[in-house]
Amino acid sequence: MAPIRVLHGQPNPEELAAVLAVVSARASAAAADAPEAPTAKVWRDRASAMRRMPHPGPHAWRTSAWAGR
Repeated sequence: MAPIRVLHGQPNPEELAAVLAVVSARASAAAADAPEAPTAKVWRDRASAMRRMPHPGPHAWRTSAWAGR
């Protein structure tokens, strides 16, 4: 977290603690709501390791023999 500076006024310790508590709570809530990294999902997803069936189309018979495409 970036340092917080008081630009105007002279807050007492209780006021400063209250502001820091709110900022800290908002930062932790935003971090908890952040989506998981897509790379972690890919490694855990066993279905992604399976070969996908070719989609039917005008050249589906030709592309069905291509390995890994």
